[in-house]
Amino acid sequence: MGRKVSHVFFMPGFSTYEQFFTGLDVEVATTFCQGEDSIIEAASDSDAIMTVPIRMIQPFSRKVIEGLNKCQIIACVGIGYDSVDIAAANERGILVTNVPDYCLEEVSDYAMMLILACAKKLYQVIPAVKSGTWYFTLESRKSLEPMPRLQGQTLGLIGFGNIARTLVPKAKAFGLRVIVHDPYVPFPWFRVNRVESVTMDQLLAESDYISVHSALTPESEKLIGMEQFKKMKPTCCFINTARGGIVDEDALYTALKDKIIASAGLDVLEPEPPNPNNPILTLDNVIVTGHAAQYSTEGETEIWSRPWEEVARVLRGEWPRGIVNPQVKEKFIARWGYEPKTVV
Repeated sequence: MGRKVSHVFFMPGFSTYEQFFTGLDVEVATTFCQGEDSIIEAASDSDAIMTVPIRMIQPFSRKVIEGLNKCQIIACVGIGYDSVDIAAANERGILVTNVPDYCLEEVSDYAMMLILACAKKLYQVIPAVKSGTWYFTLESRKSLEPMPRLQGQTLGLIGFGNIARTLVPKAKAFGLRVIVHDPYVPFPWFRVNRVESVTMDQLLAESDYISVHSALTPESEKLIGMEQFKKMKPTCCFINTARGGIVDEDALYTALKDKIIASAGLDVLEPEPPNPNNPILTLDNVIVTGHAAQYSTEGETEIWSRPWEEVARVLRGEWPRGIVNPQVKEKFIARWGYEPKTVV
């Protein structure tokens, strides 16, 4: 009997999957689902689902997961999986996977670029030049003050996953001291990467640049709010290439408008795309880009092929490699009546 795979975020040009299902009796249904009911209607009878984890568009809530009658795996395109109710998936014996090593170089490069752009106040320089101000005279240069030398300043990383660890040597190449706050990371990781583990309060107080690299979870939602911004230096540059939901945007707007912090470089907002009237877009001390940090030609190939590989592994009776909820394995075996093989 054939197996059904639902690709609920179908994008033309990224639909090649036949190579992954050689020897398997698989039907792939491709569609674009938006909202809970749409997902349930399309995928309630699917053995596997492939989704782009954007919770505003494709929320794999408890309601959705309880409506999936045959699903063994939800394969997320990319690193994030905040659109999936992991607790509900665990209860239903459903594996959830991501691509944990996707776009490490791309996003860490992008974060470093935003750090440099804020450090050199490109949000001020570029519009000024376009309006006729050339930063050659002493008077015009003074308008850029303060602009300290990058070397010797402190970069604070909130979250120390793969992307943050990839950023460390790039930041150190510019002479930055790197400190990190991540209560979930074992201590040896800090030693191996030659960074200092600090409390959140210490990071907020000491950092000249703060870059967010946490996953968006119930614990990290709106982790950074007015209380945290008030603990930062007034010269601090705030960078976010992770998820918009980690930051209280109303608080960020006030912090930037009232000069509680100096500037921000943001590749993510909440929701996305943002409302055109979002007040953050009106500020002259912020750089906003359109969730583009992850993009590269090579990365695009990886991000669309790896989830298909994970689905194919499960349909062949193997454990997938990028499991984000390994605690589900016992429940998976009990519900589906077999133990997948581990294939290296």
